[in-house]
Amino acid sequence: MAFTLYSLLQASLLIVNAVAVLHEERFLRHVGWGSDQGIGGFGEEPGIKAQLTNLIRSIRTIMRGKSTIFSIIIIIIAIVVI
Repeated sequence: MAFTLYSLLQASLLIVNAVAVLHEERFLRHVGWGSDQGIGGFGEEPGIKAQLTNLIRSIRTIMRGKSTIFSIIIIIIAIVVI
């Protein structure tokens, strides 16, 4: 299997879908990545854990509906081409 732009797009879509379905109360809090975890003081730089938590929350907010549309497009392309 060759490394193509389509396989890169498909892999990135799988990663975005995996992050978008993470449930904060069921999964993220049990591993210590809940929204109330890692709150720093005023003027402190957020740590890597807080930055990753914000990234996960942003992906869940923005890409939840769009990833469904992208998934359908990728599936249609896979059916037509293969």
